[in-house]
Amino acid sequence: MAGISSVADGRNEQKVETESEVLLDGQSLTIGDVVAVARHEKRVALSPDARERVLESYEMVQRLVKEQSTVYGVTTGFGHLCNVPISAKDARALQRNLILSHSAGVGPALEESVVRAVMLLRANALAKGHSGVSLDIISTLIAMLNAGVHPVIPAKGSVGASGDLAPLAHMVLVMLGEGEAIHQGQRLKGRDALEMCGICPVELGPKEGLALINGTQVMTALGIVTAHDGGNVLRAADIAAAMTFEAIGANPDAFDARVHSLRPHQGQAQCASNVRSLLEYGDLCSTPRVGRVQDPYSLRCVPQVHGACGDAMDFVRRVLTTEMNSATDNPLLFPSDGLVMSGGNFHGEPVAIALDILGIALAEIASISERRLDKLLNSVVSELPIFLTPNSGLNSGLMLTQYTAAALVNENKVLASPASVDSIPTSAGQEDHVSMGATAARKGWDILTNTQYVVAMELLAAAQALDLRQLGRLGRGVAVAYDLIRSKVTPLVEDRVLAPDIEQVFLLVRSGELVEKVREVAPMF
Repeated sequence: MAGISSVADGRNEQKVETESEVLLDGQSLTIGDVVAVARHEKRVALSPDARERVLESYEMVQRLVKEQSTVYGVTTGFGHLCNVPISAKDARALQRNLILSHSAGVGPALEESVVRAVMLLRANALAKGHSGVSLDIISTLIAMLNAGVHPVIPAKGSVGASGDLAPLAHMVLVMLGEGEAIHQGQRLKGRDALEMCGICPVELGPKEGLALINGTQVMTALGIVTAHDGGNVLRAADIAAAMTFEAIGANPDAFDARVHSLRPHQGQAQCASNVRSLLEYGDLCSTPRVGRVQDPYSLRCVPQVHGACGDAMDFVRRVLTTEMNSATDNPLLFPSDGLVMSGGNFHGEPVAIALDILGIALAEIASISERRLDKLLNSVVSELPIFLTPNSGLNSGLMLTQYTAAALVNENKVLASPASVDSIPTSAGQEDHVSMGATAARKGWDILTNTQYVVAMELLAAAQALDLRQLGRLGRGVAVAYDLIRSKVTPLVEDRVLAPDIEQVFLLVRSGELVEKVREVAPMF
């Protein structure tokens, strides 16, 4: 494969080529970088500085083994077996056995973009130079990423302390030429996938198996893609709210900057600014409906609710950015000090709590969106035909969109119950407090999908309401959103199957196209 060279200290090492690559140095990776690699297959390379650090820690491990020093996971067993000595001649077998025995994941496989993020994050953590692995280990991960060799990783099996052991072990299986991988849409044996791309399987040296699976990269990877898409669905919810505001003819005073200056939460002010931008130049801003003194909370309190969700997401992104640039295995090597230290950086608690918060924030976006959807369908509030159908009785219109949204909001409420408050001891009590961060991450992803659907249904109903309201001039952002929706879904005149309409708008939300198009004419945070 182009870009792979055979060198003594890294058979699968890739040469640094251009600025189009993401350079891994263990300390400057961003959420944008992760998304670019995970979803857009941007190439990856190891930075020269990281290479030197990796070599130093690797050489330190070799000395410790030669000196027969007692080092956890290198010359001892794992977990509860940490007091069982392992001879130097068995050090390699110990690492291979670790991967085989820990490949105990179950359930559906993680999607390929998430697997790519996992691989990238694990390589970046090792690039910090405190894990004791060879260059070949990191180079192989990078080569697999650049060649599109994606291990099949079962989604379930991590308790989020001692790292995401089971799912990461399935990742490493393919590096060994075992397990299964997806390459160019085909599910193959790991060895066959590597061979197709000219990548040599690795033989794990002392500590290398432990270093590869002792980390939080699965929960963090899932968290990153969820947080990234969560920011997009929040802005889509701002657009949906603005459309609903115009369709109902709500009082725009609720978004006045002077109101929000008296309670200066950043997210609240940003949401209010977004909606003002979306409504600008429309009839609502210049001629609000007579008699609308105060609107229901789901309309009037959009900045307060969406803003709080945005502030929560900002916190989550900060935690994830720190985590993706951290060394999370154990023990950690400090070559300049000649020290090996056992600690607990593998514990997923910081990420677990953050991802539980992310799930709560996403659930709230859906909750308030469903209430706005209900207002659109309720003729008492909207003063439009009930269920937004011109011929009710014979036709049910959009009645069932609210039923479906209510079902998804209910599911979100169940899923938003925190995983991180639970702990079940493992490894015969040695690992007696765990984070359940991977559970928080998986729940967050499901909540995100539900929320994207709920916001899509509000957008669909708002477009229908705008057709029935027949306003003269829509706000600049609302007009773009309306036109985009109508390019995919025609107005509802008589009853038809609604599922395809919902799916079309859902794809506009999920892909980010809706927010991208609206931002071209209406600036949004």
